[in-house]
Amino acid sequence: MKRISNPLLLRVLSSCLAVLILSMCFTLHLRAAISPAQKKEIIAYIFPKDRIIAPQEVSAAKLTRINYAFANLQNSQIVEGFAHDAENFAVLNSLKRDNSSLTVVVSVGGWTWSGDFSDIALTKQSRKLFIESAVKFVEKYELDGVDIDWEYPGMAGDNHRFRPEDKQNYTLLLKELRARFDKEQKKLHRHLVTSIATGASTEFLEHTEMDKVQRYVDTVNLMSYDYYVPSWDKTTGHHAPLFTNPADPKKISADRTVHEYESAGVPQGKLVLGVPFYGKGWTQVPDQNHGLFQPGKEAPNTYLPFSALISLQNSGYSRYWDTDASAPYLYNHDTQTFISYDDPESLKKKCEYVIDHKLAGVMFWEYTGDSANTLLDAINAGLRSEATTTTETR
Repeated sequence: MKRISNPLLLRVLSSCLAVLILSMCFTLHLRAAISPAQKKEIIAYIFPKDRIIAPQEVSAAKLTRINYAFANLQNSQIVEGFAHDAENFAVLNSLKRDNSSLTVVVSVGGWTWSGDFSDIALTKQSRKLFIESAVKFVEKYELDGVDIDWEYPGMAGDNHRFRPEDKQNYTLLLKELRARFDKEQKKLHRHLVTSIATGASTEFLEHTEMDKVQRYVDTVNLMSYDYYVPSWDKTTGHHAPLFTNPADPKKISADRTVHEYESAGVPQGKLVLGVPFYGKGWTQVPDQNHGLFQPGKEAPNTYLPFSALISLQNSGYSRYWDTDASAPYLYNHDTQTFISYDDPESLKKKCEYVIDHKLAGVMFWEYTGDSANTLLDAINAGLRSEATTTTETR
């Protein structure tokens, strides 16, 4: 190689090199500044049932992961749950053209279809049969992983079979699924997600080994909603409060759930905070404390998608804010109806909480509850704020 002897040329080259190094440092610095918020998960559960999803109804650029709900279980294997699952997987995969980092995962089970999990997890042979079906299902539909939504290990859930040994078998099922996916992803040359949807209760933690389970999953998706349910709670309350109101008879909140999971051995960086895109309603609620923590009965339309709640403030409902719980609620003094829900203000608080507590991100049930993307936009704005603030202060 010929040595450069021209002093002027050496100075020019040195200057160019210095500029290049500064440019690279700035780029890395900028990436470091914005990466925390970029890494926050925004996971949408989508539950289309027996209809085909239109591509334009899903804002792929605002999501990191889609959990398609649900696949069913049959003879210890994963099977399609609805008539148009094949078409819907194709639609969801096509969204990757708008967001190349988007992952599409199938969620298995749920409240209604978790009845076979106890049998599936019972033996090495039954677990292997399930896991091989999971691999085939992922390959068939070109998916990015599986979300296990067993409701619930060691508990009846929707009158399902359960056993005391579900506690250990839940761990084994997820451990063996992760090991099999590790082998499969080498062939596919891409990561395969394993995640779980989990109950936001002390009872769920008592029936699982979450300190072990967390090793085998990418995220633990906390179903931190339905803390109060009109069908069995005869007192009104926030069904998705961020913090515990001292006056709450049940003393529940997402914050309490997060701390309990951390105490059970789940790292904060694997916890995804679940939020509802729907409200819960009670009727015959006396006009005390605007209906909060008062006796009531299940309202006829107890499950109310957020899109149906927007107009209620123009039809006799007043919105109130519980500062202690960081939660909104609606009350109609004439009809004595109380509704608990989340809105952009409460989601802003929850996103701040996710950032402050270094959680993995936010998930929500479910996408079609907010067709205008009001809540999804609030989540995006809330989780992006960290990147904006960090960049501006550097």
